[in-house]
Amino acid sequence: MNHSPYAFSEAYASAMDAKDPLAHFRSRFHFPKVKEKDALYFCGNSLGLQPKTAAAYVDKELAAWATRGVDGYFHGEDPWYSVRKKSKPVLAELLGALPVEVVAMNYLSVNLHLLMVSFYRPTASRYKILVEAGAFPSDQYMLETQIKFHGLDPQEVLVELQPRPGEYTLRTEDILAEIKKQGSALALVNMAGIQYYTGQLFNIQAITQAAHEVGALAGFDLAHAAGNVLLHLHDWDVDFAAWCSYKYLNSGPGNVSGIFVHERFATRADLPRFAGWWGHKEEERFKMEKGFQPMIGADGWQLACSNVLSLAVHQASLDLFQEAGMPALRKKSEQLTGYLEYLIELLGGKSEILEIITPKNPEERGCQLSLLIHKGGKAVFEEWYSQGVVGDWRNPNVIRLAPTPLYTSFMDVFRFGQILEKSLEKFR
Repeated sequence: MNHSPYAFSEAYASAMDAKDPLAHFRSRFHFPKVKEKDALYFCGNSLGLQPKTAAAYVDKELAAWATRGVDGYFHGEDPWYSVRKKSKPVLAELLGALPVEVVAMNYLSVNLHLLMVSFYRPTASRYKILVEAGAFPSDQYMLETQIKFHGLDPQEVLVELQPRPGEYTLRTEDILAEIKKQGSALALVNMAGIQYYTGQLFNIQAITQAAHEVGALAGFDLAHAAGNVLLHLHDWDVDFAAWCSYKYLNSGPGNVSGIFVHERFATRADLPRFAGWWGHKEEERFKMEKGFQPMIGADGWQLACSNVLSLAVHQASLDLFQEAGMPALRKKSEQLTGYLEYLIELLGGKSEILEIITPKNPEERGCQLSLLIHKGGKAVFEEWYSQGVVGDWRNPNVIRLAPTPLYTSFMDVFRFGQILEKSLEKFR
């Protein structure tokens, strides 16, 4: 007897969409086309779709530039001098932070480097960094070069956590045990919030607590977590974090990043940092004097003036998030991802062609499912694309699918199931 709440039927998918309170958000995004038909877009974990309002938000700033010129910095509805403040309340809500703890600025790798300057301060006895093995290349390169900057050897500093033999993801107890094992030698835990390859959501709260218990700091790359899962960075006592806005936050290719710095560091002017004019005390900035005085909170890590056009696109998406609400988005995400998982296991679970390596527990994943391809390799991905499925191939042999709740429908998932069913016959 089938006790699953899901069904591989068009009627089921249609009924789910009909009662979905977020279904109307789908019509507020532009969809790319494959062979002149709207794509089945499961790639929001790599690049989110464009909100239809994005152009209007940018046009508004272009008009301000055209009509006011430099006066746009201090006049108009949203003066550019303080334009970064507009996104703070929504970012704080998405990250589970206080507004003073977050700011949109720079780009992700730049921000990670800037935060490391302040929060990786190795000593002769406390110098090690804990990270998951197979971290995203930017994180690997960032850590490697930061370690070398301090005259240390990455081979001696980095502790890279591997899953147990025969497993694809890390067990929380193994992460916590390794933190305890490193003890007073550990300076920093610097992991992803969600591992990009496997889609595993780490227990940020438990990891942070364990790091603090041994005297280490805890920072996270939330590129795949921001806008995807519920976060409570302030309450979890996370020291610092950074994320990008072009994945689940739908703010355009290569767009602005953001940082979180816990409130306890808000007035720590003594923290080492690489400073810039825009991070200087706002009310003193135009005195143009020597002697850096950081702004309170995350704003004190800014370098250059805000990219107004980038922030305009970012705000277009953030306003949609504020309207939808992360709790509702997370609820739908769990349902969509569960449905996708059900269809993959129903249709392909015994095919020996593919295997889901993302944790089955919804509390240990976002909306991404990573499929390990055992037969057919990239040809499987290309076959799906030829049928209109836009996913993401990651070497050596994983296809990542992300049913992003703001614009993915249950019918999209059902149609993928139909394509999956037919393609499996081809690769058996």
